[in-house]
Amino acid sequence: MKVLLVCYAGMSTSIMMKKMEEYAKTKDIELNINAVPLSELPQFVDENTSIVILGPQIRFSAKEVEKTLEGKIPYMVIETRDYGMMRGLSLIHISEPTRP
Repeated sequence: MKVLLVCYAGMSTSIMMKKMEEYAKTKDIELNINAVPLSELPQFVDENTSIVILGPQIRFSAKEVEKTLEGKIPYMVIETRDYGMMRGLSLIHISEPTRP
C-alpha cells in the first residue's frame, strides 16, 4: 500500500509516518509511506498511490487536493485528536484495504 501523508512542509507528519511504519511492521502490512509538503503533492502522486492523508492543519486544502487527485485516489483528513496523540494505529486501520 502506498500512502502519502501531507502537511505544509512534510515535517510534522514525519512523526506520524514513523508511528504508522512501526505499527505496519508488527502486523506484517506492506506499507510504502512518505510525508510530503502540500506544494509537492502533485510530484508524488502516481497510479500506485493507495490513499492521500492530510494533516488536520491543512484540512482547508481538501478541495485543492481533491482537484489534484482528479477523483482517482481516495483521501482523508486526520482527526485532530488522532494527530495530536500521534495515533498511527488509527490511520493504518482506516487506510488499510479490506481483505477477502
